Amino acid sequence: MTLSHSMREPIPHPGAVLIGHKGMLGRDLLASLERSGFLVTGLDIPEIDITRSESVLSCFKAAGPDLVINCAAYTAVDKAETDVEAAFAVNRDGSANLAEACKALGIPLIHLSTDYVFDGTAKSPYREDDPVNPLSVYGRSKWEGEEAIRSRLSEHLIVRTAWLYGVHGQNFVKTMLRLGREREEIRVVADQHGCPTWTEDLSEALVFMAKRILDPDAAPGWGTFHFCGGGATTWHAFARAIIEEGRQREALKVERVLPITTADYPTPAHRPASSVLDCHKVGAHFGITPPSWRASLSKMIEELYSLQ
Repeated sequence: MTLSHSMREPIPHPGAVLIGHKGMLGRDLLASLERSGFLVTGLDIPEIDITRSESVLSCFKAAGPDLVINCAAYTAVDKAETDVEAAFAVNRDGSANLAEACKALGIPLIHLSTDYVFDGTAKSPYREDDPVNPLSVYGRSKWEGEEAIRSRLSEHLIVRTAWLYGVHGQNFVKTMLRLGREREEIRVVADQHGCPTWTEDLSEALVFMAKRILDPDAAPGWGTFHFCGGGATTWHAFARAIIEEGRQREALKVERVLPITTADYPTPAHRPASSVLDCHKVGAHFGITPPSWRASLSKMIEELYSLQ
């Protein structure tokens, strides 16, 4: 007999498959899940190939998880403009394969998506149900991945985030600190607005959401949610804050962080001019309030320097 949701017993040590556990977000999320009592199976290349449905189904059957979280994605935004097939294979077709395997095995899915599904023309922060209009191959492939999940699996959470940085992997914070050591002048785009998000903050939010959807006494609230750092800024102001934090911990060569326009720094992929995300929905349903991006940046840099 299959028990109804309200009759199920809580899972004492839930099992989670974390796809993309070797990446910048994945490494923080793996640690957060384990601290919270999850039994985590990390899957990444070469253990799993999400572009192959048989690979996905085989891995899920072997792991037998209560939950799947997908952090894997093709994220080379500019390269995707010419590597279109690969971007869609991972971000769209891979997402479809994950959703189909989860449906076949009765497993809920948490999937990470991006602010780049929007075109950046809105005058106010984007809500989850605002119209999308991705400007890049990367953005289109992520949007089509979202739609692939929605059309195949009802028990899903799609979590859009933005401007990720963390102590692992390569990211904007580490790049600015490196340039601050090497150059007297750094030029940074000042007309793109968004919300820097620390992977540690996002990881804690994802763990909270994971616990909620596995709680037999809680309403899961399937659907799409936004989570990013609290408050909005520009890449230029973000860079200035990074250099300011770095200067408190080491002598940096840089003397000037100059603002430039997007036109001054052309890239193959078009980026949204303003991709600020409204996070009220995740607060209303899950009780999650994103920390200030500025406070989180300080904590991340403190951790980064402590590891050196």
